[in-house]
Amino acid sequence: MTAIRLLPPELINQIAAGEVIERPSSVVKELVENSLDAGASRIEVDIEAGGARLIRVRDDGGGIHVDELPLAVASHATSKIGSFDDLERVASMGFRGEALASVSSVSRFALTSRARDQDAFRIEVDGGKLQGARPAQHPPGTSVEVRDLFYNVPARRKFMRAERTEFAHIDDLLKSLALARGTVEFRLSHNGKPVRIWKAARDEQAALHRVAEVLGEEFPAHSLRIDYAMAGLHLSGWVGLPTASRAQADSQYFYVNGRLVRDRIVAHAVRQAYADVLFHGRHAAFVLYLELDPAGVDVNVHPAKQEVRFREQRLVHDFLFRTLHEALAQTRAGLNTPPVAEPMVMHAVNSTATTWPSQFSQNRLSLGVRDAPLADYAALLGSAPSPSIAYAPVPANDEGETPPLGFAIAQLKSIFVLAENAHGLVLVDMHAAHERITYEKLKSGRVTSNLRSQMLLVPLSIAVSAKEAAAAEEHAEALAEWGLELSRSGPSTIVVRRIPALLEGADVAQLSRDVLSELAQHGSSRRLQELENELLSTMACHGSVRAGRRLGVPEMNALLREMEATERSGQCNHGRPTWVQLSLAELDKLFMRGR
Repeated sequence: MTAIRLLPPELINQIAAGEVIERPSSVVKELVENSLDAGASRIEVDIEAGGARLIRVRDDGGGIHVDELPLAVASHATSKIGSFDDLERVASMGFRGEALASVSSVSRFALTSRARDQDAFRIEVDGGKLQGARPAQHPPGTSVEVRDLFYNVPARRKFMRAERTEFAHIDDLLKSLALARGTVEFRLSHNGKPVRIWKAARDEQAALHRVAEVLGEEFPAHSLRIDYAMAGLHLSGWVGLPTASRAQADSQYFYVNGRLVRDRIVAHAVRQAYADVLFHGRHAAFVLYLELDPAGVDVNVHPAKQEVRFREQRLVHDFLFRTLHEALAQTRAGLNTPPVAEPMVMHAVNSTATTWPSQFSQNRLSLGVRDAPLADYAALLGSAPSPSIAYAPVPANDEGETPPLGFAIAQLKSIFVLAENAHGLVLVDMHAAHERITYEKLKSGRVTSNLRSQMLLVPLSIAVSAKEAAAAEEHAEALAEWGLELSRSGPSTIVVRRIPALLEGADVAQLSRDVLSELAQHGSSRRLQELENELLSTMACHGSVRAGRRLGVPEMNALLREMEATERSGQCNHGRPTWVQLSLAELDKLFMRGR
């Protein structure tokens, strides 16, 4: 063994650079976050050769005083925290004080800055060697130039990817930062050519336009506006409708106090909120902002600050799940249809969804021919022949209103219901729609009645981890309410005595392990409910009107009214859409009318 000795500062900074700087986009992240912390309202990012040759970040922030310029590139020197109390309530994007020191140790580095009411000065660092400050020309703000990244660390440089790949990472990073700070203007260029310009957003409509620029023009028209606060937590932003899901999780942005994070508690809560409406293998799109007291979240758990730890994990998890779950539950067919060419906005609190006349939410509707009580709709499950299809024009009513899904006019191939509403033509997949309606009724019936449980003939002993056994002991009462009776019989053993009657025949050991695993990790579990929902979904599928069934106009109209009154009726139990709207403008386009 060699003798213990202190490492030279240059080597210390290069080791730190290995933690902070993975690739050029990591440098851009640190520099742009510094600009945001400096109060910049405009940030320009110039890239050459994917960041290998040049990274330049310019801002109009507060600038750095000439006396503090050498400290800006010193290890663990920062203006963002000064005490342990500050570390417990971090409100800035960066705070460790090692970013510029690490960057300057593996590049040819220059920093030019002008503080308010001061002259501009420039410092340069080459491979960790600092040159003194000298006067320069610069408007108020700061510019940082990083040239020849990793030129003195060949082992790191060879791990850099192709120019296009490295720039794509920078582009993705700037998108996430542009979503984080909508009031800041961002500009990005590559090899001297402008690539992105995000103008500062001054109102909600402009903010939504920026979201559309990042997630695509279709996102605003297929999303819900979220704005809800409770227990010191505030969630805002936009969540995509289940029917606008994606094949990959590449449009998911979650911010905690303005910081983009990838957190397992958050991911679990969002996934559970969509569990009952998302098609298998699909991923939701969302841009969400969670605001809470900085003391309630620890951001100092990851070198790149991409992970956080909530002090009240259970509270945050349940708040996110319930807020999103309730918002998605309000996606009733018809009520979330926007006017033509206008984005849809729905608030989880103080909903702006249209309130329709009371007669449209009742079970009896005047169709101009005869009254159609709900009994007509109940007959869908019977074997009696349905009346023949007859065209019926949309009837007028006293208030001159048409219900959201309009009135049925025909049935196509015994599969689709065609209806006319205020916007144009509505197409409904009658099996998918009725499946969701039946499913929601079954779930409601389960909730309003006492859950029956089934006693096992022979209690089952299961080996689990010590953490899971502790969770069984801690949550025994809550589990019993769901009909699952578990008791701890040893440090790593539990005994199952009773299970929900609906799940008779299930793999009891695997069920118990799944539930306890979630309880141990997240403090809550919906596995029992999910399994019961899967069973109810199967029952609803078999109990719903099938394709090929001929329906009469009263039955079709009753189906439409039920859809409007049923939660989550915009998609079936498997996440497929139950209806689509074809506006008059879209129909005109199909037939080239007006050309």
